[in-house]
Amino acid sequence: MKPPQIRTGIGYDIHPLQEGRPLIIGGVEIPYPKGPAGHSDADVLLHAVADAMLGAAGDGDLGTHFPDTDPQYRGISSLRLLERVRDRLKAGGFVVLHIDTVVIAQAPKLQPYMGRIRTRIAETMNMEEGAVNIKAKTAEGLDSIGRGEAIAAQAVCTIMKE
Repeated sequence: MKPPQIRTGIGYDIHPLQEGRPLIIGGVEIPYPKGPAGHSDADVLLHAVADAMLGAAGDGDLGTHFPDTDPQYRGISSLRLLERVRDRLKAGGFVVLHIDTVVIAQAPKLQPYMGRIRTRIAETMNMEEGAVNIKAKTAEGLDSIGRGEAIAAQAVCTIMKE
């Protein structure tokens, strides 16, 4: 019997913040006067998670599969993109075992929303909540994130090929 193949992928995303755009992180809208500028809803956390999953599967990145030059993705919910990536992995025989993430933003404080974000990702991925971890950090006032001009996220995903 061949042992299961375990793989790990990393993902990263960053977007500038813009007045009047909704701030959506992990599929949860968070009250804030600025939101990330982007072609889709610009959910940096879900973009990082999707890239980590695609990387683990050796299947390119989010921009390859859902280019920002394609009008069908303008304004699309990143939850829909994550579902499509989830389905790609499943079709390739992969199971997502664990997702670990960090959102980097100077403001707003994300602690009050972490549980909802975790639940939303776990539900979308058909995973137990304990297999999804969300962290938030500031940039300690440094760089574009620390000045409140941008928001970023990193993710690591562990998958298994059955």
